[in-house]
Amino acid sequence: MSRDFLRQLPRASHAFQRRQHILNRLHIDGWLLLLLFLLCGVGLLVLYSAGDQSIATVQRQATRFGIALGVMFVFAQINPHHYRRWSPWLYGLGVLMLIGVLVMGVGAKGAQRWLAIPGLPRFQPSEIMKVAVPMALAAYFADRYLPPRMKHVGLGLLFILIPTLLIAKQPDLGTSLLICASGVFVLLFAGIQWRWVFGFAGLVGAFLPLFWMFLMKEYQKQRVLTFLNPESDLHGSGWNIIQSKIAIGSGGLDGKGWLQGTQSHLDFLPESHTDFIIAVFAEEFGFVGVLGLLFLYLLIVTRCFFIAARADDTYGRLLAGSLTLTFFFYFFVNIGMVTGLLPVVGLPLPLISYGGTSIVTLFVGFGILMSIQTHKKVLPR
Repeated sequence: MSRDFLRQLPRASHAFQRRQHILNRLHIDGWLLLLLFLLCGVGLLVLYSAGDQSIATVQRQATRFGIALGVMFVFAQINPHHYRRWSPWLYGLGVLMLIGVLVMGVGAKGAQRWLAIPGLPRFQPSEIMKVAVPMALAAYFADRYLPPRMKHVGLGLLFILIPTLLIAKQPDLGTSLLICASGVFVLLFAGIQWRWVFGFAGLVGAFLPLFWMFLMKEYQKQRVLTFLNPESDLHGSGWNIIQSKIAIGSGGLDGKGWLQGTQSHLDFLPESHTDFIIAVFAEEFGFVGVLGLLFLYLLIVTRCFFIAARADDTYGRLLAGSLTLTFFFYFFVNIGMVTGLLPVVGLPLPLISYGGTSIVTLFVGFGILMSIQTHKKVLPR
């Protein structure tokens, strides 16, 4: 039997290489695609429970996954050199659309975040900036000596500040923080000196009182106060986080079982299928299940960092690194806010929470990562 096994090894190796060659020609990273399929499958499983066992909800989410996968495939075909050329134009277009939102945007639920162009469905320009900001900064620093000089860092911060303030004005604090973080990640990968990092952090801290008094909305202030003391308003602003903690704690080590959660099924937990879906997952699958989900997330992050490390040029490394940490920021902040470790800022759990535009934006980022991985220069032998 051992001899038969050894004879099969060359065949298996050849088959694996052939499949890898096909995926490379399609500009698809097989390992990343597999991990994303697994995460989407987990998301649909949890959504069925969190969405009151609604097949229609799961079907809508699955359709969005299918569309997002198609978008990812398209973006994976584009050579990173084209992304580098388009980066400044995409950033400029995004800023103009953000200004357009403030001037003639469409409002809903007290926020003005959408643009309605005749003949097209309404959309959020802030979603474009999740990709445009790191692309523009990566292109800017890729043409300069690294680590960057102070004047280049200052201009880079201006590139970050403009869309961040425009989006915060809508208001959309969660997205503005995400876009700010995606730009800061490029600065960090560019090799900015740590004394500048700490100095900037101190400057931000000094301006926090002014930010609190003049820029933050009342509901945003209430979220911070609720984070500091959720028990101060048990049946009001503190209800979500308290019920979330109860759901997570009641899951114990191995959970109550799929579809057996009580906090979401008895309507104690609001937003159970969107921002607080990790609480449903923790209640039904327990601590072990949450560790498994985090491990899956970290595998995706590890694969993306592998792609960033092997990029051909500085632009690819800066962009891939920023997109990877932005994905990490997504689930880190969501889990932190649901467990009460961070204030609630309205960021969904990536590829698990019910939603549409954020899924497509995430898969655009993964498509760019696959493009960076598969469009490599072939060196002559």
